[in-house]
Amino acid sequence: MHEITRELNVDLGDRSYPILIGQGLLGTADLTPWVVGSQVMIVTNDTVAPLYLESARACFPGKQVDTVVLPDGEKFKDWQTLNLIFDALLEKRHSRKTTLVALGGGVVGDMAGFAAACYQRGVAFIQVPTTLLSQVDSSVGGKTGINHPLGKNMIGAFHQPEMVLIDTESLQSLPAREVSAGLAEVIKYGLIRAPDFLTWLESSIAELLDLDQQTLAEAIYRSCACKAEVVALDERESGLRAILNLGHTFGHAIETFAGYGTILHGEAVGTGMMMAADLSARQGWITEDDRDRAIRLITGARLPDRAPPGMTPEDFRSLMAVDKKNVDGSLRLVLLTALGEAVITEDAGAGHLQDTLQAYCQPAV
Repeated sequence: MHEITRELNVDLGDRSYPILIGQGLLGTADLTPWVVGSQVMIVTNDTVAPLYLESARACFPGKQVDTVVLPDGEKFKDWQTLNLIFDALLEKRHSRKTTLVALGGGVVGDMAGFAAACYQRGVAFIQVPTTLLSQVDSSVGGKTGINHPLGKNMIGAFHQPEMVLIDTESLQSLPAREVSAGLAEVIKYGLIRAPDFLTWLESSIAELLDLDQQTLAEAIYRSCACKAEVVALDERESGLRAILNLGHTFGHAIETFAGYGTILHGEAVGTGMMMAADLSARQGWITEDDRDRAIRLITGARLPDRAPPGMTPEDFRSLMAVDKKNVDGSLRLVLLTALGEAVITEDAGAGHLQDTLQAYCQPAV
């Protein structure tokens, strides 16, 4: 079975692009209409390549298709690995009319997109995400970049893709832990902007964990539609788009403390969203019942409910201070004023924040 079952558009004027969602699209969809020239460079990793590289190559009939296979893992999202992409482009003599294709999860998408933003001062690229997290979040919106030892995603560029192809069948190869990590970002959209979606997720979480194709397609579509709407209103995160970072300031601190790749991004964000809901309740902005409802859904997706053992409130504060959402030294957090409504604030009470940090830390093993 191969068909496009959902389609939507990211509305950015002359840089608008489609998101195509369906089953069995890898290997059957013709993506040449979105290729700028005659050259294609597929960027993937050594986990995804054996599964989907040949199918991806078949999506570009009549084109020169070259490939670069990166090591897999968040710990390789750095300058050294990024240079492997530039090496391949230069060795194969790709021109400024080449099109890069990101085949993989969020790390591959961020790195291929950043390489596309930089190579010959900017070339085209296509997103073909193969993890749930990348399908619902990182492949849409044009954020690209790499990590620095002192902070996650601190080096990068905004660079929109030509299109996004989402094949839900690729999720069948995901480990259960990766599915849960992706569901963290799905749940985020319900918490920040779509209370009806949140209700739907509460009744659909079991089917999503079981990778039911129809339920997945609906969740991916609704998540992408929410993100596309926000990105269209605020492409470069000057205001509204920052609500997409619910739980991320806490989560990025967790990832940096643990060491990139030790805890999955979605796992850290899941814990971070619980902390954001807890702090929102301590502030009196949401009820304890709403906080508990959010936490039940997140834990129902089989996500961790505490920071890594040994992480202290002081560790959180130090690492959260190095966050690109902060302005002039002020800590900015995304919190909830209701389930389905988020706010960007610098007004979280110090005492309330300390209480939340303390509640989610645990002793070293």
